Amino acid sequence: MKIIADENMPYVDALFGDLGEIEYVNGRNLTAEQVSDADVLLVRSVTKVNAALLDNAQKLKFVGSATIGTDHVAVDYLAARKIPFTNAPGCNATAVGEYAFIAMLELAQRFGENLQGKVVGIVGAGNTGTAAAKCLEAYGLKVMLCDPVKAEQGDSREFVSLDSLIAQADIISLHVPITKGGEHKTWYLFDEARLNQLRPNTWLLNCCRGEVIDNRALIAFKQQRDDVKLVLDVWEGEPNPMAELVALAEFATPHIAGYSLEGKARGTFMLYQKLCEVLGLEANKSLTSLLPPFQFNQVYRQNELSEGQLLTLSRLVYDLRDDDRKFRGCFATTTGFDQMRKNHTYRREYSAITLKSETLATPADHSMLRTLGFN
Repeated sequence: MKIIADENMPYVDALFGDLGEIEYVNGRNLTAEQVSDADVLLVRSVTKVNAALLDNAQKLKFVGSATIGTDHVAVDYLAARKIPFTNAPGCNATAVGEYAFIAMLELAQRFGENLQGKVVGIVGAGNTGTAAAKCLEAYGLKVMLCDPVKAEQGDSREFVSLDSLIAQADIISLHVPITKGGEHKTWYLFDEARLNQLRPNTWLLNCCRGEVIDNRALIAFKQQRDDVKLVLDVWEGEPNPMAELVALAEFATPHIAGYSLEGKARGTFMLYQKLCEVLGLEANKSLTSLLPPFQFNQVYRQNELSEGQLLTLSRLVYDLRDDDRKFRGCFATTTGFDQMRKNHTYRREYSAITLKSETLATPADHSMLRTLGFN
């Protein structure tokens, strides 16, 4: 069995090596000829999976995308050809939620403010938005949710309109899929008019898709409104973000908000489980066996936890400043964006750290850290 896999997808050898011959490819430049004799295709969001790519792949029996979204996959086409398909919903939700939370802690320290006491608006209450809300609520922040699709589906959580959220939130974090049409389209959801509605000193984070914000409008807006602070992980025109916008962001990264080792392993593992199901095989590998031990296995806290100490603790699993610095140094090169994504293999999640609970000063600290995900 021939397995074509994106070269940037981790743990493919460990999980799929026993199932067939693996050929690694550049997912962004994958051609129809390369997949013409494939039995299995494993991709990420940079690959457009459609008829043009797959019409000649007559042996294909499974397509998997280690991503939350499916906007890069012609799902109806695969269904018409009766080719089983799965993505990996929720695989990197924890990582994205922690990225957003850590970015907010970094902004608070950079500008000498307290994160506690701020109101955070989450736009998009799916897996990643929910994970971000979990972190924020664990820290005691008021969180507002906007998701008209979830509301119409009968989700029992309390939702507000986008206009209401913008009018009240100190921080806005975006977590929606990209949809180009319909009543609830998210393409350019934040256009010039909506950007101009932002309150003074708003922090705006985008961890979903670059085109949720009109990037050219954002450049013009930010040049006039330096009070608004930006954290951008996604960009129009990836892998070629607009240099003017990178310069205007407080923190800038190359679409790696979900790139924890745990999230990457979880995404590939979900594809492995589904392929085994399709082939009628037992999935005899484990997710935990893929992850290396963490260098900070135990961290001892002996005093009441301040916001600064929580940021220091967070930096053990992910120091956003490092990625921001690397990105600014490489994004303008021909392959800088993709190479940084490919080589991003060090970040962990809060769950990698084990704390000795008896050394925590207060039950509230203990409860908060456990809810954030620390062991």
